[in-house]
Amino acid sequence: MKLIVDHADLDQIKEMFEYFPVSGVTTNPTIITRTGKDPYEVLKSIREFIGADAELHAQVISSDAEGMMAEAKVMRETVGGNFYVKIPTTKEGLKAIKNLKKEGFKVTATAVYTSIQAYLAAEAGADYVAPYLNRIDNLGYDGIQTACDIHDIFENNGYQTKVLAASFKNTQQVLELAKYGVGAATVAPDVIRNFVNNVAVDSAVDAFVKDFNATYGDGKTMLK
Repeated sequence: MKLIVDHADLDQIKEMFEYFPVSGVTTNPTIITRTGKDPYEVLKSIREFIGADAELHAQVISSDAEGMMAEAKVMRETVGGNFYVKIPTTKEGLKAIKNLKKEGFKVTATAVYTSIQAYLAAEAGADYVAPYLNRIDNLGYDGIQTACDIHDIFENNGYQTKVLAASFKNTQQVLELAKYGVGAATVAPDVIRNFVNNVAVDSAVDAFVKDFNATYGDGKTMLK
């Protein structure tokens, strides 16, 4: 399962790329506004840092298909590289997805809450479908199960579309989807940091160092 960073703050993105095996960045209008900067300034800065090959996902604002398509063209031209335009999976969004795929765009169908939305997006040609796990949970349904059901629909029908699970609240959710084999997860830095935030691991490493230093001297390492 591919791991992607869900954030727009460049400092946090740099930290994730420095320490973790991440493949790209997803953004949405809300997290871009939190930077307080011009949206294209934010996206171009991210692209410059992650390079042309890494995935960068950004979302349109228009609610009608024609507006979505017009935005997508400006976004791809401005941001460049391995760019995925995020299109909400509405009636108008499905129209936009179909037409953008005809024009060679890479598309992430977003705002997905149900398996039927995901099916329609895959039929329309979306490369990724992004179910919102935590938000689905908050509606009284099972976000993990929904993502797994969507994955099964894609596999059983031979779609090339992949699940790009989003809206995580804990590391266990990420692990469950990795075990199931979904295509990708986009995760906020706070959750990614918790992947290795484990006092048992820290304690074990400290004990090894203490034993080594007790025999060979404080501060000694395997350097000669």
